[in-house]
Amino acid sequence: MSKRRKGAANVRVAPPAAGPVTFRAGCAREWSIPSQEPDLAYTEQAFPECPTCLHRVEPEGGPPFCTLRPVGTEHPFAALAGLDLPE
Repeated sequence: MSKRRKGAANVRVAPPAAGPVTFRAGCAREWSIPSQEPDLAYTEQAFPECPTCLHRVEPEGGPPFCTLRPVGTEHPFAALAGLDLPE
């Protein structure tokens, strides 16, 4: 239960408007759409190479998808490439 200060107005702050972001799929196709998301899931799988694409993810209990990332961002696991683990 949250407490409100006496006399405080119940005000909601709207998130900033989303500007167009260009997202790229594993096949290098791009879509520019307004979004504030760090990545999107492309579930349509409408292109002929989608069933064999190396970027396709097939989760248990859900539809296959491709992750769309904003152009110019690193892969989420890119930082792991530089790790030097002791044997």
